[in-house]
Amino acid sequence: MAVTLQDITIAYGRQPAVHHVSGQFATGSLTAVVGPNGAGKSTLIKAIAGLLPVESGQILLDGLGQRDIAYLPQQAEIDRSFPISVQEMVMMGLWRRRGGFLSWRPSDRQAAQQAMAAVGIDHHANAPISNLSVGQFQRALFARLLLQQAKLILLDEPFNALDSNTTIDLLQLLRGWHDEQRTVICVLHDLNLAQEHFPETLVLGREAIAWGTTAQTLSADTMTAARSKLATAY
Repeated sequence: MAVTLQDITIAYGRQPAVHHVSGQFATGSLTAVVGPNGAGKSTLIKAIAGLLPVESGQILLDGLGQRDIAYLPQQAEIDRSFPISVQEMVMMGLWRRRGGFLSWRPSDRQAAQQAMAAVGIDHHANAPISNLSVGQFQRALFARLLLQQAKLILLDEPFNALDSNTTIDLLQLLRGWHDEQRTVICVLHDLNLAQEHFPETLVLGREAIAWGTTAQTLSADTMTAARSKLATAY
């Protein structure tokens, strides 16, 4: 589904983190959000996910409800000390569609097993999540996303600190979602990944520096402009 930003400003305290951004993530688009540290990338997708308020302007979600949105934060924001198995964490992807804390059905466990197999961690199903490596844990989080079956998928730095095989496998899932006409918005720091795998790119420097096809928007000039815009904000 399309996500439309109408002159939005998002602030922490009195300091705008994102300001006066307008544009649209088209239905079925696969978009990288790039920019220097402090450019507001994570802030933007948290606002789209409904986790941060918009100070001014509007975010229009084309009729999407919360059950239609999947948000994956950076791993550093996730508490892995909670005593839960990989399978149990993956099945949490069913909560919004099932409605509340219900007893798991056999079909739920089967769906979780299929999702874990799709990302190559089904042999870790009964292990505690604290035992997983960074790459294995990210695969588990993507398995949970598979169960959510969301129309809008928001990812914050999903490929950080991953080995190349894990990155390749998870990028394949993104391409599958793109083929299914789901809207995927992904914060990235690796510009090569954006150039090679994302048809659309938003270059952010608190403001929208450039937004469109990756071939047209992602360049040394636009990244320099983003850094310059950020420097003048202080």
